[in-house]
Amino acid sequence: MEAVADGGGLPPSSFERTGWVDVSHLIEAACADLQEGELIHGENFSLFAAMSALEIMDPKMDSGMESVGYRSVEEAIGDGAAPVNLDVQSTIDVMDHLLACEATWHKGHSLAQTVYSCIYLLQIERTSSHALLHSYCRIIHATCNALISAVSDARTHEEEDLFVMAYGLPMKREGDEKCLSILNSVEETINRQLRASKAPSSKKKILEGEESLQTNPDLEEGYCKAILSRLRFRKHFFHVLGCMRKPRGTGLELARKHIVSCLAELARVRKSSEFLTSTSYLPHGDDLEEKTTASGCNAVGFDVNINCRMLAPTPPRAIKILSWKKAIEYFEKLLHSLDVICSLHLDQMLEGVLHFVVQFQLSQPDLVARSYMQLLLVQDGKLFGRDPIIDVISRAAALPELSKNQEFQKTEFVVQLGKLVVNLLKVLCTNAAWQRRKLGKILQDWSVTSVQLELALEKEYKEVSNVSFDESSFIDLSKRLLAWAEEQTYWIASRFLVLGFELELYSSSEYCMVYWYMYIIYIRQLEIAQLKIVYNSDNSKRKGKKKRDCSKEAARDAQISSSILLLQCYICLSEGLAMMLAALSNEHKAFQPPNAFNTEEERFIQHFELLQRAHVPSHISYYLFKEWIAPARNAGVMKDNYFRDVQRISTLLRSRIPEDSEKLTEIRQIEQVAEHNRIAVNVINQARSYGSSLRVSFEFSQHPFFAVAVVKRS
Repeated sequence: MEAVADGGGLPPSSFERTGWVDVSHLIEAACADLQEGELIHGENFSLFAAMSALEIMDPKMDSGMESVGYRSVEEAIGDGAAPVNLDVQSTIDVMDHLLACEATWHKGHSLAQTVYSCIYLLQIERTSSHALLHSYCRIIHATCNALISAVSDARTHEEEDLFVMAYGLPMKREGDEKCLSILNSVEETINRQLRASKAPSSKKKILEGEESLQTNPDLEEGYCKAILSRLRFRKHFFHVLGCMRKPRGTGLELARKHIVSCLAELARVRKSSEFLTSTSYLPHGDDLEEKTTASGCNAVGFDVNINCRMLAPTPPRAIKILSWKKAIEYFEKLLHSLDVICSLHLDQMLEGVLHFVVQFQLSQPDLVARSYMQLLLVQDGKLFGRDPIIDVISRAAALPELSKNQEFQKTEFVVQLGKLVVNLLKVLCTNAAWQRRKLGKILQDWSVTSVQLELALEKEYKEVSNVSFDESSFIDLSKRLLAWAEEQTYWIASRFLVLGFELELYSSSEYCMVYWYMYIIYIRQLEIAQLKIVYNSDNSKRKGKKKRDCSKEAARDAQISSSILLLQCYICLSEGLAMMLAALSNEHKAFQPPNAFNTEEERFIQHFELLQRAHVPSHISYYLFKEWIAPARNAGVMKDNYFRDVQRISTLLRSRIPEDSEKLTEIRQIEQVAEHNRIAVNVINQARSYGSSLRVSFEFSQHPFFAVAVVKRS
């Protein structure tokens, strides 16, 4: 339909000049032709635009039109939706449903539609006559505040904006600091009732003054245990959050003790389900897997839409609350993640810290755990809140005593390096997708820093330093710092590439170029590591180290040599896989990239553009890649024995590391990848000799980012 301009001599607006055409039939045709997971590609609609588009029916992206429920808290209370005089069974149901709501909130849904869908929490004062319910609501409220504070301070909530949004809810209340004392008082009362329920009839007369939870004495013990386990879990969990926020990691040991208690209480909570379901009188055959309470009954006092009309920003669509069993599983995983954080040794080198965080991320920790990891790592601009970043850099780069000069530490360039390290630690604590995107962005900063380092250090040091210095010492300092900065740059680049496998960003037709780029990166990392050994050796000879210092450096050299051997394994695996894939493409026309939407060169740019912008490494291009893989043949892969070299180097590496080292797992995985691929190359070569046709695929069954070839007859 074409719009027509109004009269009056006014020129038609752009809207009025627009022609509208019905394209419903085109959309229907596209939907019928597209398979699940496929996207329509257009010149002005990129993959990023598609991922950012509105996802219909997703409660976190599509607000929907649902409008049922109460219009206000007062209306709900007046209608009797949240009675205060609850019996013990109903009270436990409220506690369980709140736990499920809390887990759902942690998973990224809004606070207003999860935890604060509880009418009792919106008006806690109403529950003061019910001591048990009141104490539980108080501790839930205080816990939510603690978590919001932690995630906000860590700024990891960028990936889940909904987590820290309070929507104007009454989050700050008087008396929050007394939540533990109120809970302890209720816990002691329930504990006395438990002892009374266990006492023989002769002792029951003495304890007959205790008020029971309900009228059936045979059920009293079960109800008391169920309530105590829930109260104690909340208490210990609140202590965990508080201990982990203590400065300089001073509360980690105590936090681990509370984590053990939390897990023990969660096990008791889980066990209480048997008792509660037996007393709930549910119809036989009811499915408890999707229920939000241990008893299987619906909890009173909740309305997921009660905040929608009061708070405009809240999405009006009701969300699905996690089941009670899934909530228990979530908190168990969270506690295990927090325990791993508390196990971090605070006196290790930066390299060890980076390795720890990368290993921690392999378990895919949730937002809360990653926030507490970041809060531990970076406090007041210092590592663990106690080690100045320049000292951390000095130890990591093995800088000479000259680096301790105060004027040197205040130079603009050294300060910039410190900021880059802090930013790197924070980035590593984000989720995998955000981490990869941010690593690609900060890579250019590290690259520029590496390029400018030597000139900037010399210029700024001479301008601000008031002390004389040995020119050879200064040159040694600049070389070491330059090598260290470049080492971190290439470590970031390798991490960037590896995350692509974790996020499944590469197709099988792109594995060849990815492994080739990884091979180039690992080669440069090896060169830098060898350069550092030369610097250490020259410095030791020049200074004439004492016997004690020599023993320390010998241990350090042994560690460096094991790192070099591991890098050599990575180099052989990457080169071998790239050549193997190139040979399959050249000889068997396997893994040929489809040309439906973009060319292989465009995909090369798409995957490595951020590395290319940062010149990591320099003079690397798609044409160099094509030139490198052009002569690849399966016979050449067999002749060069890349995978046999991996097995030889890994045997030597085993002799350089302790039996209890974490690297043993990595070595075993590498050996398995090398063995499987060595056999696959032989099978492919034999089949080629006999003219047999094979189908080759790659899977990651042995290692997270080094693929294993699977050969089958087609």
